[in-house]
Amino acid sequence: MTRIHATAVVDPAAELDGTVAVGPYAVIGAGVRIDARTSVGAHCVIEGPTTIGRDNRVFSHAALGAAPQDKKYAGEPTRLEIGHGNTIREFCTFNRGTAQDAGVTRIGDDNWVMAYVHIAHDCQVGHHTILANNATLAGHVHVGDWVIVGGLTGIHQFCKVGAHAMTGFQSHVSQDVPPFMMVSGNPLAVHGFNIEGLRRRGFSRERIALVKQMHKLLYRDGLTLEAARQAIEALRGTVEGGEADIALLLDFLAASTRGIAR
Repeated sequence: MTRIHATAVVDPAAELDGTVAVGPYAVIGAGVRIDARTSVGAHCVIEGPTTIGRDNRVFSHAALGAAPQDKKYAGEPTRLEIGHGNTIREFCTFNRGTAQDAGVTRIGDDNWVMAYVHIAHDCQVGHHTILANNATLAGHVHVGDWVIVGGLTGIHQFCKVGAHAMTGFQSHVSQDVPPFMMVSGNPLAVHGFNIEGLRRRGFSRERIALVKQMHKLLYRDGLTLEAARQAIEALRGTVEGGEADIALLLDFLAASTRGIAR
């Protein structure tokens, strides 16, 4: 049997796997689907349409799947999708998408989301990220895999943060942050690349040296953005296993719409 506390309110139209645990006074609405071994803490409110995968831990007072905080929202059928193995701490708020975007807010797998984090409508969060306490993602923000967002950081709507990037405490992110880079402050500044994170993820010394060279070309050599792109492109084939790293950075630069932190 599903482990639902006697004081919890679960709509008959919600779909919960038989191994889901629901704590005291939680409210789960129609259109919510929760997969195996996920736990929902006391006083959580989950509204649909929302899909939550396997092995997630949702701590007390989280509010997931509410209507987007967008004055243009007129009740369109949008949704929230949460993957597998995520930790979502107390008082987090994740909103559904809007019709002006893809209609879905999406959080991937194995993310560590600390207390009071807000993920607004239409955000796309990858896998293995860490969002520290009170991090705030405005609408339409994209966060790549392995990103670390420092506590009390605010990310402006439509900004992108590339894979393996890291923002410092209380950063004000109003432009795109390229993959691998470390940024902090207000105004935002780049302070190197995430070398320790790459080591922990098993990057070889040669690949780390390649990322260091790309950082130098983009930020230290006084090149224009286009000249830096061409110089990074010229690094192809120089490091075993480095093609994906070069492609990751170049594709990000090509897709940037707000300009990069520089």
